[in-house]
Amino acid sequence: MNTFWLKIAGVAVAVVVAIVVVSMYLPHGPQEPQPPEKTFYDQAQQDKEKFLAEPKPLENQQQPPPQQPAESKTEAATAQPAVEPPKPAEPTTLYFKELSEIDAIEAERLLNVAVPGRSIGRLPMTGFKLMVDGCRQIIQRWPESWYAYRAKQMLADMPQRDQQRYNVTKEELDMSRFAEPRPGTKPFTIKESR
Repeated sequence: MNTFWLKIAGVAVAVVVAIVVVSMYLPHGPQEPQPPEKTFYDQAQQDKEKFLAEPKPLENQQQPPPQQPAESKTEAATAQPAVEPPKPAEPTTLYFKELSEIDAIEAERLLNVAVPGRSIGRLPMTGFKLMVDGCRQIIQRWPESWYAYRAKQMLADMPQRDQQRYNVTKEELDMSRFAEPRPGTKPFTIKESR
């Protein structure tokens, strides 16, 4: 008789354990579809699109859009909801020196080494040395070009610990001079994506 109650207790414990295990693995309520994870390939493609996009020469001064009458502005302001959708990135005017054909080919070659170096640097057990060396060569040889601007962007986009690891200086990160016209430079528009 003792074994009969022991068998019943064993079956009850097994049923409770099975219920707990099944409830842990079953979904609890409606789940939203999760976005697919970004792969290394996706991130490398995003880097190529961001850092290899060439600037466009600025056309002649564009006409500003016509002004609306004051009455319609106030009506439009009251009719709009309080929350405005985020605006897409607007083109920025920057000033660069154009390179000779040979220099442009060499700078493009170095930039095409630095961009994959940036993607590789994000992998575990690797570093950004390939990217940093390429960016420094570009900045040193063509400091007024858009290639130097992109190189400075890549250096600024590195994590802070890696900037310290590779001794990236404030001068290497400073992009303010590209916003001002300088002798020998031409205006270009760049659409920055955040």
